[in-house]
Amino acid sequence: MKRHAVILGASGGIGEAISQRLAADGWSLYLHYNNNEERAVRLRNQLSNLYPDKEFQTIQSDFTKPDGAEILAGKVGHVQAVIVASGQPMLQLLTDTSCTDMEALWRVHMQNPALFISLISPQLRSHPVSYIVFIGSIWGNTGAAGEVMYSAVKGAQHAFVKAYAKEAAYTGTRVNAIAPGWIDTDMNGGFSDDDKEMVMQQIPLQQTGSPEDVADLASFLIGGKADYMTGEILKLNGGWYI
Repeated sequence: MKRHAVILGASGGIGEAISQRLAADGWSLYLHYNNNEERAVRLRNQLSNLYPDKEFQTIQSDFTKPDGAEILAGKVGHVQAVIVASGQPMLQLLTDTSCTDMEALWRVHMQNPALFISLISPQLRSHPVSYIVFIGSIWGNTGAAGEVMYSAVKGAQHAFVKAYAKEAAYTGTRVNAIAPGWIDTDMNGGFSDDDKEMVMQQIPLQQTGSPEDVADLASFLIGGKADYMTGEILKLNGGWYI
């Protein structure tokens, strides 16, 4: 029987790496994307060629819109795992952040993922063991000046994980999060070399992380070897914040 997982934000750097790792682990995948159809389709074709015995389907849904979760939920089935890797950065002062910006951040990072999980919870409960993993952030743990609202929604994700882990435990659903530090993705590509060097001086391991590092941890969390773990926010930051 095929195992099906939904990757929210599969066309992003972290989402793509997670998709590649889970496909190699034997999962069939629903690859959610919003704008980057070309990258999502390329990923689907690549995985289909590598693993022809599995199923890979791309699904477009805009999570900045109120109906984003309903659209996606109506197109998936037999789901045993959900990886919430969708997101958008917001690098600006609070005084420069509009109400529209705040609403979009909330919908993308929290409202639509939570509603989607609610809508497909009967599918998750149909399995003896099922999984939800949020890709949170170091800023959800400690907060960042200049990224106040981004930190706020990431903190909300962490709080959701802790609360929903308790609520969903009796049905066999494990709910955890990964809180990455600096990961080399397009999202961090806009920072200057000086900015990156300043951050590197604060990281004990003296190196940034890769999307594959996040994918490895996601694979561990839903691979059956962490089934006595739920409600945890796992730091993945090279010692930057302990």
